[in-house]
Parts: sequence; C-alpha cells; structure tokens
Amino acid sequence: MPEARDIEVVVFDVLGTMVDEPGGLRAAIHDAVPASDDAAVDQLLTVWQEHVEHEQQRIEKHNRTYVNSEIIDREAAQRVADRAGLTSPTVIKRLATASQRLKPWNDSLAGLTRLARRFPVLGLSHASRATLLRLNAYAGLRWHQALSAEDARAYKPAPEVYRLAVDAAGCPPERVLMVAAHAWDLRGAQTVGMRTAYVQRPGGDAPKNSDTFDWRSNSLDELVTMLAAT
Repeated sequence: MPEARDIEVVVFDVLGTMVDEPGGLRAAIHDAVPASDDAAVDQLLTVWQEHVEHEQQRIEKHNRTYVNSEIIDREAAQRVADRAGLTSPTVIKRLATASQRLKPWNDSLAGLTRLARRFPVLGLSHASRATLLRLNAYAGLRWHQALSAEDARAYKPAPEVYRLAVDAAGCPPERVLMVAAHAWDLRGAQTVGMRTAYVQRPGGDAPKNSDTFDWRSNSLDELVTMLAAT
C-alpha cells in the first residue's frame, strides 16, 4: 500500500460513489409513476439502467457515435415511459433530468471537505457538463475542479477519460488517486497508471479476488481516516 504522501491529487467518481444514483433514479421513477409499487419501480429502474449501460458499451465499441449522458438519459426516460404507459411530455422531461437531482451519501460532503484540506480534489463523471454542474449544486459537492467525460467524447473505462484527470492534475499518474465504488472503474484507472481506492456503496461493483487496489474501505469516512493516518 502506498502512503498518502505519495499522492498529490485525489479524483472521485461521482455517480454511485458520491451520490446515491440508484436511489435517486428510483425516487424519480416513483414520482413519475406514483401508482407503481416497489417491485414495479425496480423493474422500471432496471429498464433505465440496462439502456444506459448498453448504449455506453455501444459507444465504447464504436458501434454508436458518441452522445452525451443527457441524450442517453432522455432515451432511458422514454423507455421507462413506454413501459409504464406514461404519456405526459412534462413528466417525461422531468424524469429525463433525474440525474441532476441525486442526493449525496451521508459521508460524502464531510469526507470531501476533509480530504480537500489536504489534497486538490477532482470529480470525474460520465455526466455531461451541464448535468454535472446542476448535480454538484443540488448535492452540495464542492470540488476544486469537476471534469465530465463529455470532454473526452467517451465513457469510462476508456483511457482517454482518466487522462482528463491526469492532465488536470499536472503530475505523474502514479501520484493521482482514483476513488470509486465500482471496481470496473478502478481497473480502468489502473490502465493509465493511476493509484486506486475502492469505497463500498450500495449498488456498487465489488472487487474480485484478483483486483489489486491500493486502498479498500467500507465507507468514505474510513478511507479518509486511512489517508490521513499515512
């Protein structure tokens, strides 16, 4: 395990790591289709998530020209609407912007503030520039800089997305720490030489036994404490 003094800049994944993306989308779907019970909302959430994942993978494989997250979210919202029989343009439009209104996890704001006293902190997100701006304001996330994958015209785990953060950090990648609740995200960061820290979150992607991340923690509080102690 490296020591904190080996790290110059800390980079955070945002969706799922710093904000409760599944919970926020679930709440937005319930608001759009209030007659749905929990099981129906979960099914509609799966429709949304599967569409987003499928389209991002198509872009990664160059089977679709890059489009930003706003477009994919609008498509996902329309798929949910079609499945639920929702026809109100106003309600569908609001549903499509649900990613702008996601609540932070309980330890996100305090943990980010603590780390920001010691390191420059960056957000690195799939969210479009406009969505990320509004999400940061809604959730109260205070970065030294927030970066959107839109600037790379790609989605993680494409290397060019992580290079946005390394270039912004202005130091060697081995002195930049990527923090995420998604093991696949951290593997992507490793391909460009970044250090990695896994934070457990509900709905995240847990590490495999073969993963070799520099830090692993059950919460952001725990990770911040580990970084502060080394």
